[in-house]
Amino acid sequence: MRRSQLLGSRNNADSVVVIGLGRFGSGVARALAELGHDVLAIDTDAEAVQAHAGVLGHVVQADATDLESLKQLGVNEFQHAVVSIGQNLEASVLTILNLSQMGNKDIWAKANSQQHGRIAERVGAHHVVYPEADMGRRVAHLVTGKMIDFIEFEDGFAIAKTRAPSETHGKPLSGSAVRTRHGVTVVGIKRRHEDFIYAKEDTVVKPGDLLIVAGPTEAVERFAARV
Repeated sequence: MRRSQLLGSRNNADSVVVIGLGRFGSGVARALAELGHDVLAIDTDAEAVQAHAGVLGHVVQADATDLESLKQLGVNEFQHAVVSIGQNLEASVLTILNLSQMGNKDIWAKANSQQHGRIAERVGAHHVVYPEADMGRRVAHLVTGKMIDFIEFEDGFAIAKTRAPSETHGKPLSGSAVRTRHGVTVVGIKRRHEDFIYAKEDTVVKPGDLLIVAGPTEAVERFAARV
């Protein structure tokens, strides 16, 4: 059965195949479906497929390490592919290799270790994510109370929501020179009971403000530590 038979056409929707319905894969597939994208979920486990049948519109029991199975499902026609097979390294690598050989242009792979990630990239993954490690780092920042939220990107860049340090209180951003002194950019400010505002040079920071800052990860961490 081809993709055109599995999925209806949606002019504004991306098509994504998610392979592996563990905790991570299930979360990704559900979120994509809720956002209105065309999703095909694949897993070898019949119970996992059955459990998601009522939630995801298109769920198939198949072995993604079998190239012919993927061809029959028309997986190469999907714009994006997510390989969420973390525990079985061999199955993960073979699946990525199959997708690469089929010509999929945007392959995302979940990895449980740096070695797994390096292998995934070598056999064709365009993006590698480390959900456990990334979440652990994020929670570590939140636990300390220095940041309200924290997102780090793979190129050493981060965005954080943090309390405004006292050195910025009562001053316009041009006066506190946050970018010059700390190497981060204040993107916006959130005040209690007020809408988010985009930061400008003449924006005055008040006590209790939450700052949205962006910059190199280490610079963002140092700035947040000044609270």
